[in-house]
Amino acid sequence: MSTHRPPVLARTGQPSWRQRRFDRDQALGLRLTLAAAAAFLVLVPFALLTLLVLGTWAPLHRVDTAVTDALHGYAQDHPAWVVLMRVWTEVFAPMPLRAVALLLVVWLLRRGARRLALWAATTMVVGGLVGPLLKLLVGRDRPELLDPVARAAGYSFPSGHALNATLAAGVLLLVLLPYAGRGAARGALWVAAVLLTVVTGLSRVTLGVHFTSDVVGGWLLGVAVVAATSAAFTSWRADTGLRPVRSTRDGVAPEVEHPGSGLRS
Repeated sequence: MSTHRPPVLARTGQPSWRQRRFDRDQALGLRLTLAAAAAFLVLVPFALLTLLVLGTWAPLHRVDTAVTDALHGYAQDHPAWVVLMRVWTEVFAPMPLRAVALLLVVWLLRRGARRLALWAATTMVVGGLVGPLLKLLVGRDRPELLDPVARAAGYSFPSGHALNATLAAGVLLLVLLPYAGRGAARGALWVAAVLLTVVTGLSRVTLGVHFTSDVVGGWLLGVAVVAATSAAFTSWRADTGLRPVRSTRDGVAPEVEHPGSGLRS
């Protein structure tokens, strides 16, 4: 006499948090985890630098002072160089760069790329708010020099000029890359973004209104903000069915080159 056993049902318990985060089938969880990890890795150097500034670490102070004194001495001996740096630091100050970003946002809105316009605006606003807040929290005084070639008000760390130049360069680069094709124009766009960021920071140290670590802090914070917001944006676009992109190669939204693309929403 045979006995019939009911089929054993497979255990279908809920996957753990770790499984959901690293399962390739759980695409959103995986992308968000990787994006958070990338943003964390970018923020680590900035956090360490901030702690060194707060702790007035002697080696960092010596480097800052040596670079400031050397560039200040050069500036005093080369008035034309000072004029050039003053012009550069005024042309690429935070407010003009924000105005350019606003024009970019308006242009994107007119093309119907509302989500991309929101990303650009969010990146500039978040960075623009975090920078002054950190200045107040750190409360670092600016360099004190005999016979300064320029003056600036407020606290020093991180450099607002360096931060906003990095934000603007990152936003413009990642939006305009799809228009650059794959030739020399793409290289020229990268060179322009790097020059905007580097020379703006250099101008602040040359004029004696920031320490080198202030400028490096502004650069690091700007890169962290752009990395975090662009990771969030590319995660969204992947969930809408758009093809995956490598933002540093394709921009955050290659479809913006073609009006009427999936970025309209």
